[in-house]
Amino acid sequence: MTAGAAPQPDFSRQLRNPRLLEAAVALNENRLHDAEPLLRQHLKEDPFDVAAIRMLAELAGRIGRMRDAETLLRRAVELAPNFIAARSNLAIVLYRQNRAAEAIAELDALAALDPEDVAHDSLKAAAKGRLGDYDEAIDLYGSVLERFPGQPKIWMSYGHLLKTVGQQAQSVAAYRRALDISPALGEVWWSLANLKTVRFEDADIALMEAGLARDDISSEDRFHLHFALGKALEDRKQAEASFRHYDAGNRLRVEELDSHERNVSRHVEAAKALFTPEFFAERAGQGCQAEDPVFILGLPRAGSTLLEQILSSHSLVEGTMELPDIPHIAGQLGSIDHWPRKLAEASAEDLRRMGETFLDRTRIQRKTGKPFFIDKLPNNWIHVGLIHLILPNAKIIDARRHPMACCFSNFKQHFARGQGFTYSLTDIGRYYADYVDLMAHFDAVLPGCVVRMFHEDMVEDSEREIRRLLDGLGLPFEEACLRFWETERAVRTASSEQVRRPIFREGTEQWLMFEPWLDELKQALGPVLTAYPAVP
Repeated sequence: MTAGAAPQPDFSRQLRNPRLLEAAVALNENRLHDAEPLLRQHLKEDPFDVAAIRMLAELAGRIGRMRDAETLLRRAVELAPNFIAARSNLAIVLYRQNRAAEAIAELDALAALDPEDVAHDSLKAAAKGRLGDYDEAIDLYGSVLERFPGQPKIWMSYGHLLKTVGQQAQSVAAYRRALDISPALGEVWWSLANLKTVRFEDADIALMEAGLARDDISSEDRFHLHFALGKALEDRKQAEASFRHYDAGNRLRVEELDSHERNVSRHVEAAKALFTPEFFAERAGQGCQAEDPVFILGLPRAGSTLLEQILSSHSLVEGTMELPDIPHIAGQLGSIDHWPRKLAEASAEDLRRMGETFLDRTRIQRKTGKPFFIDKLPNNWIHVGLIHLILPNAKIIDARRHPMACCFSNFKQHFARGQGFTYSLTDIGRYYADYVDLMAHFDAVLPGCVVRMFHEDMVEDSEREIRRLLDGLGLPFEEACLRFWETERAVRTASSEQVRRPIFREGTEQWLMFEPWLDELKQALGPVLTAYPAVP
């Protein structure tokens, strides 16, 4: 605890408890199956032990039970308001649930308890960035780094934010500063590669290879280095060596994922069975009637950021980011097994309330008075039926790209979170085929509801396709949409630098030099590949 910080709860009694010590050792060794029964038994006997409550919350967070972790941490803070570690953990859990404003409230409370903790200011800067308060976030990072310049991960986070607001040179400098401090920090090398505009020198490649040769780096550093080397060697047209690194990074990454993160086929079949023409006809006129939202969906790396940048150049449309709110609302319905019953039983009031909840949750992201705003979370294609039920007047755009180009672009992209289907050629091919299948279903049961844009057509004749896009959304044509790269706005996705340039063709066929190693992908795609752009 730093000087001037609030007094902390006295844990001396708990630290002498053999069961709690045993649970702490098990947690430290990641033996969660051993730690959980010890903690639960201890709390059964002493339900007010805030140290044990925090430990159980940490366990819940590690296995992804964020709501449980939040409940436990709120209980710990209620019992011990000055318990800095519990309040800090609560801020992190809220941030990881995309509840940045609530995380900031906890961080403000922490600032009064422990004003010198750099981690709190760093997390607050990240939360401010997530809310679109970029100037405040940049100032916070600058303040932290002025006091603690030897923190490579904070330099990295600072670089992420500078990239988002279009300060590429400053972003590269921040990443390079992080590498000066920690040369094997894989995520920084990948962040440089992910700018898509940096070309690595021989010395950079040697440093990355030296990092991989070490036996003391984390799995996370290792797979990031593989992805970064894959990009570096791809830029040098060394396809086989590049593919080996992409493949190695993906294999490491997929080992960490549960199978349910990688397969949506069951969800697609359940959605097709539920969302019939009769189902929608019975609920016509229900839901929230707001016309504000514009959803751009499809697969990642399909051109959605380009469409967002074009539309955000229009005077009536505001771009935000990939918003987590539709998946959150869907999550309240439970698993897909519960959807048919819950949606069949939902009243008109329930559907209206869910639509209004989306508008309420996203309001904090809207910084202008423009009448329309974009949510470009690609994975919302899974939720088209729900979107139409709760927001029947929302505009929906399906961003589609050639299956080989799109799928391989996903395979060589490491995502900061989510997108568990992208780390196997079979998984990504099956996911693409499921996406085409479900969108074809909605074309049949909700004809005209979805505006489909093909990336190759946009590259071939951008003016024609931009006019078609605006017509499909009922928006008047504006010349600014043709010069979208001149629009200054924050862009958070992997395409941030690409959409700050005019449309270019070289990315459409990059997959071809890797074709000898992509038979697995072709097999998984099946007839979807040969039929493209039609649907088999």
